[in-house]
Amino acid sequence: MRIGELSARTGVPVATIKYYVREGLLAGGERTGYNQVAYSEEHVRRIRLVRALVEVGALPIAKVREILDKAGDPERDTDSALGVVARAMDRTREVAEPEPDDLEEARAIAERHGWKIPPSEPRMKALADVIGTLRLLGLEALIERADDYARAAQIVAETDIELLASRADREEMLESMIVGTVLGDALFAALRRLAHTEVSGRRFTARREVPDEKSCN
Repeated sequence: MRIGELSARTGVPVATIKYYVREGLLAGGERTGYNQVAYSEEHVRRIRLVRALVEVGALPIAKVREILDKAGDPERDTDSALGVVARAMDRTREVAEPEPDDLEEARAIAERHGWKIPPSEPRMKALADVIGTLRLLGLEALIERADDYARAAQIVAETDIELLASRADREEMLESMIVGTVLGDALFAALRRLAHTEVSGRRFTARREVPDEKSCN
């Protein structure tokens, strides 16, 4: 296909495609004649991946180039490539070294659910940080219900990975992870708020509708 068709297929302007080529984010097309270059389906997939990183992930070009180089390394298996993208997309803030008790609580939650994650994992430290904050606020009751949240997270994670596994190739999987990380989080947050509205209405409205015993006498 010519660059104009590539632009139409991907929704990316021709000038931007040429910019991606100059920046090393996209391989050049195959020259087929004087002033004629042909592009393939691989170019379509790569542009969609780059666009997801830049537009959805809001990552700078230099970071995108680094991610593509690492994820595209043929020595990496799919799980490792997905890990590269997941870490790049991670919005978990940097936290100080958590208190040992909080880290142990985080480790215990993970262990109860069969998650073999080392305590040095940044996301484990992030969980420990949340646990420490809940303790400071006197919200130990929420910590005690952490397993309920973990079970819900397990279901969501299994759905995420099942969707990734249904993709045809690695670049489609990487693109889906990027879009899914950003929009999937937004989708889950919106559904959680809707569920809050429904469950709260059922529980507390029902209480208000119970007749006061004194008013019946």
